[in-house]
Amino acid sequence: MLVNRRILLCVSGGIAVYKAVALVSKLSQAGADVKVIMTDSARQFVQPLSFQVMSRNDVYFDTFDEKDSAVIAHIDLADWADLIIVAPATANVIGKLANGIGDDMVTTTLLAATAPIWVAPAMNVHMYDHPAVKRNIDRLHADGVRFIEPSEGFLACGYVGKGRLEEPEKITELVSGFLGREPLLKGKKVLVTAGPTRERIDPVRFLTNFSSGKMGYAIAEAAAELGAETVLISGPVSLPAPPGVKRIFVESAEEMLQAVKAEFSDSDFVIKTAAVADYRPKSVHGQKMKKQEGDSSIELERTSDILQYLGSQKDSQVLIGFAAETNDVSHYAKNKLERKNADYIIANDVTESQAGFESETNRVTVFGKADFEKSFEMLPKQELARKLLRLIIEREMPNDR
Repeated sequence: MLVNRRILLCVSGGIAVYKAVALVSKLSQAGADVKVIMTDSARQFVQPLSFQVMSRNDVYFDTFDEKDSAVIAHIDLADWADLIIVAPATANVIGKLANGIGDDMVTTTLLAATAPIWVAPAMNVHMYDHPAVKRNIDRLHADGVRFIEPSEGFLACGYVGKGRLEEPEKITELVSGFLGREPLLKGKKVLVTAGPTRERIDPVRFLTNFSSGKMGYAIAEAAAELGAETVLISGPVSLPAPPGVKRIFVESAEEMLQAVKAEFSDSDFVIKTAAVADYRPKSVHGQKMKKQEGDSSIELERTSDILQYLGSQKDSQVLIGFAAETNDVSHYAKNKLERKNADYIIANDVTESQAGFESETNRVTVFGKADFEKSFEMLPKQELARKLLRLIIEREMPNDR
């Protein structure tokens, strides 16, 4: 799956460096050409020779040690890579990358990179939970960096919690799925909706919900990776547009409906992850509503049901809806599947920890016609998106696999 794919591994200092040696071994066994850059701290844990033996390539750690005088090493390595992985990624290197600091071989190379960057954190559970680290991770997310979530377990410091570098086998599996993907959706158009809508009350207030758009954006990115012409109709979010995706910004439910109508007829797959408002103010005030004595009320009216409209209009399109529930998930999802004439409903319990709005992970169950049902474990949304698309492709395009 990884034959002739070029992977640059950036190793920063932590006890998990020993896992990075195993990762190089796994990636090399899968056929990848791996080159390694180490920070000075990483060399305190493992000698460069270990990585050199496993990769059969020179190991880099000194910005000013130019092994080939014909090129500038950190620029050449950045240009060479198909994928860059930072593993283990310490709080220090995450902070440097988030703030554009380039003061060693690893960080200067990362700043010069145009290839996708994946970051696999490994640190003490309290460090991982520190507001500054969270802030830096959020900034890198916004910059388009992908994270391989750390696992939970016993840490070298003696604590038990989240902070363990993901296992080399798992990282290799993720890389194989990314770099070894087939263009299974080439020639197909995938239409995705994502994020919340805003329903204006007056020039300064609106009704909305907690949707971050992360699940929809992950699905759009996964569809583009599989070769699809991908159109993403997005409510107001702060996420960058996924590579290779045409993004259309909207604000209200009505604007989203009109944008979907314009793209629907020639779409092959329509995936509605957006959390569209069910109601909007019946009257929108032209001026800011002033505070008055006593209580006040706002009269609401129904917005258009986009999924139901698409279900009544679909021809050959595969229509997939999402259901964010707080109780009786299976009952409501199956009911929605039938009422909306959808092909699939993907449902989750948004009250579950790490599976609701704004989280980086999700746990869902897919419901389809003829009593089809398949549950997925808690996964990072980007990984889950790929698995969901694979499932739909297997069922709807069995001869194209």
